[in-house]
Amino acid sequence: MEIKSIKEELNSLAYHGRGIMIGKSADGKKAITAYFIMGRSENSRNRIFVEDGEGIRTQAFDESKMVDPHLIIYAPVRVLGNKTIVTNGDQTDTIYDLMDKQMTFEQALRTREFEDDAPNFTPRISGIIHLDNGEMNYALSILKSADGDGTSCQRYTFAYSNPLNGKAKFIHTYKCDGNPLPSFEGEPKTVELPDMNIDALTDLIWTNLNEDNKVSLFVRYIDIETGKYDSRIVNKNK
Repeated sequence: MEIKSIKEELNSLAYHGRGIMIGKSADGKKAITAYFIMGRSENSRNRIFVEDGEGIRTQAFDESKMVDPHLIIYAPVRVLGNKTIVTNGDQTDTIYDLMDKQMTFEQALRTREFEDDAPNFTPRISGIIHLDNGEMNYALSILKSADGDGTSCQRYTFAYSNPLNGKAKFIHTYKCDGNPLPSFEGEPKTVELPDMNIDALTDLIWTNLNEDNKVSLFVRYIDIETGKYDSRIVNKNK
């Protein structure tokens, strides 16, 4: 598996769409997640992240310019006990509600498909971090159309037990820019997690996202032993 720096990976594309990064800090003490959104349309770019309980939600920056909240307004991050859920859509709520009823992450996502935004059929990407007795494991999922055919859904779940220190897995919605936008392909990418504090990592990710297309970024460090967390939000719209 090729391992890239965050700078190298983020600069490899002008448009990743939405992205989820999950991994373990270099010292092995923190579970780290980052979620960002990018946008090409005015409606997609007219958003900010705001705190919402233990998680976050998207919100229109200028309510008067919001054309269609469908697929735009949702809670990307929610916390269920010792589990942190991160997704690019309202499947966050699906995962939260069904796992609260003792279903698994994968079972919850079997009730959902890719987004109904033909011809792109944007994939639904999701991640979950589970902390238990001083240990961390996590999973990533992608629900995508079969080669752009909206009649068929392909479901992939990638689970990581005892993840390596200083490494993260990174999944994003689109393979590259295009019209229609081609879905992400293959396994989540592996990137290095530098030995740095949350502010430095937040700056590293934000700085290397495409200036024209980036919209918002969320980063969280979670202490694996205690579950206590520290978070950062960066919004292009201020």
